[in-house]
Amino acid sequence: MKVTFQIEGASPVIIECNAGDNLLELARRANVAIDAPCSGNGSCGKCRIRLVEGEVESLQSRHLSDEEYAAGWRLSCNCKVVGDCTVFVPDIASAYQSRMKTADLSSPQEVAIFQECQNQLHASGIRFENPFRAVVLHLSAPSLEDTMPDNERLSWGIREALGVEKVEIPFGVMVHLSHILRQEGFAVCVKGQLLGDAFRCMEITGVADTALVGAAIDIGTTTVTMVLTDLTTGKILAKGSSGNGQIRYGADVINRIIQQGRPGGRKKLQDAIIKETLTPILVNLCKSAGVSARSILRLCVGANTTMNHLFVGVDAEPVRMEPYVPSFFSWEGLLAGDLKLPANPLAPVIIAPNIGSYVGGDITAGTLASGIWDKDEMSLFIDLGTNGEIVFGNRDFLMSCACSAGPAFEGGDISCGMRATDGAVEACTIDKETMEPALGIVGDPDQRPVGICGSGIIDLISELFRTGIINAKGLFVREGERVKRDDHGMGRYVLAWAEESETGREISINEVDIDNFIRAKGAIFSAIDTLLKSVDMTVDTIDRVYVAGGIGSGINMKNAVNIGMFPDVDLEKFHYIGNSSLSGAYAMVMSDAAAEKTAEVASNMTYLELSTYPGYMDSFVAACFLPHTDARLFPNSCRG
Repeated sequence: MKVTFQIEGASPVIIECNAGDNLLELARRANVAIDAPCSGNGSCGKCRIRLVEGEVESLQSRHLSDEEYAAGWRLSCNCKVVGDCTVFVPDIASAYQSRMKTADLSSPQEVAIFQECQNQLHASGIRFENPFRAVVLHLSAPSLEDTMPDNERLSWGIREALGVEKVEIPFGVMVHLSHILRQEGFAVCVKGQLLGDAFRCMEITGVADTALVGAAIDIGTTTVTMVLTDLTTGKILAKGSSGNGQIRYGADVINRIIQQGRPGGRKKLQDAIIKETLTPILVNLCKSAGVSARSILRLCVGANTTMNHLFVGVDAEPVRMEPYVPSFFSWEGLLAGDLKLPANPLAPVIIAPNIGSYVGGDITAGTLASGIWDKDEMSLFIDLGTNGEIVFGNRDFLMSCACSAGPAFEGGDISCGMRATDGAVEACTIDKETMEPALGIVGDPDQRPVGICGSGIIDLISELFRTGIINAKGLFVREGERVKRDDHGMGRYVLAWAEESETGREISINEVDIDNFIRAKGAIFSAIDTLLKSVDMTVDTIDRVYVAGGIGSGINMKNAVNIGMFPDVDLEKFHYIGNSSLSGAYAMVMSDAAAEKTAEVASNMTYLELSTYPGYMDSFVAACFLPHTDARLFPNSCRG
């Protein structure tokens, strides 16, 4: 039997299958993108498809109304094939990767933030120097009188040009040497690494191609961002980003670790990041920059510990199992050819070192870029994405931890939640008197709302609390046209009526959603609180708060404080520093000194395992109110 996936805006995909096969697993096997934040356990209700023809075995889910079920809507994770069938996959399901909202790296704000991070490193004495060189040689052609072999002829020319004693020509270069020398008339450009008194060849091209290129990569759980840079000048040649192709295997790292532990799972997860995500970005950026992929001579990756394991294809199971000791913190000697990346196969791949199971290289790279390791003032660094990682300290010490905020910041566990793609409500204000909302939506100005993303949820809950529509427990206490209740009395606030939304379904937030989000924000604040207590300090000692990460760009800091997610300090102390992981990775690509400093920062950072720290759970429970059970911690967070 067979299943036909009718994908909105794309050609149909047909796959052979057996009776009883799960529809979501079939979609994954056929490389059909269906967003499943919960990885198919039925809890999120996001993997909707519509049955067009045929039959599937599927019980009605609580996420589908009677009308929707009658119209053929199903959750793909809850469907078993019983015969030939055709299902419709809405475009919303695939938008997570193709149209994920990421920071605009070309915007004046992001460019300024990126440059400020690099200026900070220069001010700290980090010199942007690397060992990569391009040498143009005009060699004499061999003759009956000059019978020097090709490798010696090339080595002689390099020694003369660079003054080195030793020249290394690896096998991958040697096998093409004879052909290229004769094709180019013995006028060539040799690219490679200058290592003391030795030069290691990495590529031989014609004299017109002297490009030395580096790739800085941030592999986030949700999004992947990359820049190509000129290794000589530091100039950014091209920038790009996309959703992480692993998303269809789950929104969070735990679900992905579980998936990679299944038969063939590790390769599927590695292919999703390398073949489906990194390779297309690299190819497109090389085309945009007008350089060959083989000109990429060094790559640096900033990623969390799980992403690093899945990237290199190493078992990530130890990350989530006690005693939470991963397979590696750092990795030396990894080459692009080992991973089949579209780059020079001899290009070293530097992975920013991990610190613990849940504090990875993205945080060490981000800490480098923030510069807090070289400041006297006490700084709090918060990277807020799919996971929440926090660093506190100064030049004398650095403490770090990670909290299990769950997928709420990416729209998971929220009935109308979604990632920041077209149609997502990313900002919201509510009139206190009329209770009417004003929405900011991702995408075209005329775009109808589809759902609510993380920054929009923060705004919405803050506004509901400020206007007295909900109380400190997140329960609805005001009535109005926008406040509805179900048969059990559970309240919800309607942001957009069914006829106003893109999907034809009401967009609202209910008390269960609010409770889920309060737990997520409580995890962030309690992690900060515990980290401070571990060094016997309070929020009064915080001089600066650096906020990084994808969701950080859209956060209204005042609203984040108002709901008790961030500490109640002067708003002037908050600074958004963009994609600090990418900034740090860029510095490491350009500078050996930056790479060495990152390793030093990682080795000197103390990792606090919150799950085993006394008092953490008490702090978490206390933070699961708006803004907190202890109002003294939030004197400026109030209604009105």
